[in-house]
Amino acid sequence: MEMNDRIRIDDPSAAGIAGAIARLITNGELRAGDRLPTVRELSTQLGVSPATVSHGWRALARAGLVVSRGRSGTFVADGNSHTAPSRADGMTRGATTAQLDLSLGTPDPDLLPEIGSILTRLALNTETTDYHQAPVVPELGRFLQAEWPTKSGALTVVDGAMDAVARSLHAVVRFGDRVIVENPTFPHFLDYLESIGAQPVPVRMDAEGVLPDEFARALSTGPTAAVIQPRAQNPTGASISAQRAEELAAVLRRSEHRCVVIEDDHSGPVVPAEDVSLGRWLPDLVLHVRSYSKSHGPDLRIAALSGPETIIDRIVATRMLGPGWTPRILQRALFEMLRDQTVIHTVEYARTQYQRRRRALTEALRGHGVHVADGQGLNVWVPVTDERTALIHLAANGIRVAPGGPFYPADRGNPHAVRVTTAPLRDNPGEVAHILAVAASPRRAEHFSLGTTPTQSRTGPAVPPPISDERPMRSSSHRAGRDG
Repeated sequence: MEMNDRIRIDDPSAAGIAGAIARLITNGELRAGDRLPTVRELSTQLGVSPATVSHGWRALARAGLVVSRGRSGTFVADGNSHTAPSRADGMTRGATTAQLDLSLGTPDPDLLPEIGSILTRLALNTETTDYHQAPVVPELGRFLQAEWPTKSGALTVVDGAMDAVARSLHAVVRFGDRVIVENPTFPHFLDYLESIGAQPVPVRMDAEGVLPDEFARALSTGPTAAVIQPRAQNPTGASISAQRAEELAAVLRRSEHRCVVIEDDHSGPVVPAEDVSLGRWLPDLVLHVRSYSKSHGPDLRIAALSGPETIIDRIVATRMLGPGWTPRILQRALFEMLRDQTVIHTVEYARTQYQRRRRALTEALRGHGVHVADGQGLNVWVPVTDERTALIHLAANGIRVAPGGPFYPADRGNPHAVRVTTAPLRDNPGEVAHILAVAASPRRAEHFSLGTTPTQSRTGPAVPPPISDERPMRSSSHRAGRDG
């Protein structure tokens, strides 16, 4: 029997084509090594465009069910095939035990609030819950709504910023839809868009965020959603000003296409930038995410998500089919931390320290002739002449940074850069800046010395100097029921 006769597809959409082929592979009608029809053959048979078939083939390839062999065609993969490596994998592949790891984008553990006393207080006072209580602890929901930058219709709590972004995209984006993303942007966004068959539409930025003209151009392509980072954009550190947010909202209002904006405020309280949202002007088109992982602790796994009631209700209903809700005891812990004066001062201190460390590195780099943009947050985006050469130079000096390639939506034509996390730089970063400057430009190689390691990695972290006031003391105990 000819291959085309064995393939029967009732739904000629890209998802329908992928689903039909996947079922044939699963039930054994198509076996490892079988050659699939060409895109042209199947598009003619089904009466659809070649692009539709190509989208279906790509979805199957991402799932590891088929493999392309160039001009030889597309074949059913064997059972040992895996999905294509993700951008996130590319950031960690080949990781070593670097003496100074500046690649992770994570907060300094010493700047996180102490949570043990909060949990002890809760253990003495919390009530037993059941499956049927509201997914958001009411007092936490009211507290968040009171300080929220947008008056959206509803608010819920999920398991971290990426969970919020992924669930938001899943709620509004279909296979083949276009989604606006910043260029560069967080690699996990790009991995997720690829996993759901969405097409990223990159837009350029400046120090104040997405450029309005670029946003208008991208909107003309008819995207379903846009993912932007309003504060401390990862990797560049750019933060959207209130004026820029209003300009973007005006562009969105004039657009002929309905585009839902997903705002990922991943660093939240540890960023000094103004808390702005396009939802101030367009609450019915904006899903706003705020994470508390970098400010209050990654293990809390808590982010708040607001937006139009119809979309939030859809996300909550879908979530009830899986994890159900974020543990209420963790929600109560966050509520207590948001009111506790010691925790509040600790977060304020962390915000000042992160900004001081970032500024110290950027000024030192400029002193070595490396131009880096102003910004905020835990990361610095450092331009380099050649990414691979820079990574090798840094590794030889015991420093690991994140490669810049995974942050770009497209594979070619991008300026080379690396992302440097400044959170671990507690000491004077002058020596680190010197090594980074040499790595950024091979022409400085005469100053480069193999085997030299940053002073910080040899001596260990130093205690950061005090700022205006004494550093908040971490309390060892609290009386039960104290409001803080």
